[in-house]
Order: sequence, then C-alpha cells, then structure tokens
Amino acid sequence: MRISRSGVPLAILCAACDAWAGGGVFGIDHRVSQEESGLWSRHNQIFLEYGVIVTELGGALWYGRDSEIGRAFWQSIDASVIAGVGAQGLKYAFGRERPAQTADPNQWFKGRHAGSFPSGEVTLQAAFVTPLISRYHNEQPWIWALEVLPAYDAIARVKSQAHWQSDVLAGWALGSAVGYWTGLRTDSPFSVQILPNAVTVGWRTKF
Repeated sequence: MRISRSGVPLAILCAACDAWAGGGVFGIDHRVSQEESGLWSRHNQIFLEYGVIVTELGGALWYGRDSEIGRAFWQSIDASVIAGVGAQGLKYAFGRERPAQTADPNQWFKGRHAGSFPSGEVTLQAAFVTPLISRYHNEQPWIWALEVLPAYDAIARVKSQAHWQSDVLAGWALGSAVGYWTGLRTDSPFSVQILPNAVTVGWRTKF
C-alpha cells in the first residue's frame, strides 16, 4: 500500500498557495496571506484535532483489542503518540521560525520558541487515518477519503501562517510512515500492552 497517491499531498497544498516559487527545503516555501475565517478558522482546526483524539480513544475503548476495527484504532493511538513525540523532537532539533515570525523560510535553529518544522497537527491527522486506510483500503476503497483530514489541516495551517508548506508535508509524511508501520505490526499494539486488560478488552463486550 502506498501511503498516499503520488503527488496528491503536494498538489492539494499548492492549490491553496498564492504562488509556486519560494525557498526552504523543497523550494516551495513562502508565506501566504493569512486567512483564519470560515472553513479555515482556528476554531475548526482545534475541533478537528480534539475530535480525532476523542474518536481514536473512543473507538479503541468501545471495540476493544480483539476486533479488527478495535485493533486498528489502537494502532492509530500508537501512531499518534509515537509520531507526536517524534514531531516534537524535530521541532526542538530544528528550531524553525514560523511564517508568522518571519518572511524568510530559511530561518532554522532559532531556539525552542521556533517550532514550525514539522507540523504536529498534520502529523496527528496522518497518524490517525493511516492505520485505518492500511487495514481497509482493499475491501473499502472509500476509506482513502480519510486523507481529506490531513489535507484540510495542512492547508489550514499554512493559511494560518503557522507553518511553511514543507512543514505540513513533513508532518504528513511522518504521520503516514509511523501509521503505516504500526498498521503492519502483528504484535499487540504498544498501548494495549501497557494498559490493564480490563481497559483494552472493549466496552462493547461488557454491555
């Protein structure tokens, strides 16, 4: 399974850009006009972030580790945690300033106040959807539509001047890679191994 259709993340992201040419990692980074109203509002971004967290936790606890979909939700939790820690570590390591802080996309290693690379929120979205896509893409091709979540968040974060284009692409790639890996693991998800059996068995089987 490919993590995403070839070229799709970049094409979607560039559709929201004011221009193609720029600087940064891939030569595409540039600050766009800030837009945080309507569809792209910060409120909607936060709602999506917490909605995904509630969904993966709720799905894992409800279906449990022994059902196929429950296992996929537990794998999403694993991916979200691992990729999230990785994204935060990269932020500290690279210290890239956000578009709201500078118009120059080449401002790296500026300290902990600079946390643009990569996008943690896009990382979360990709980490959430990838184990589900990995498990169900053959029998349920519509599951690919879940990629709209990281796509939306990537565009919204760029429009908010919170991230450069390469930041959100890196977050998308990181979340997808970790999500794909957790989806391939045949052992019990890490989160299942560390939690009490009564928690991971699934509420649906209890009621």
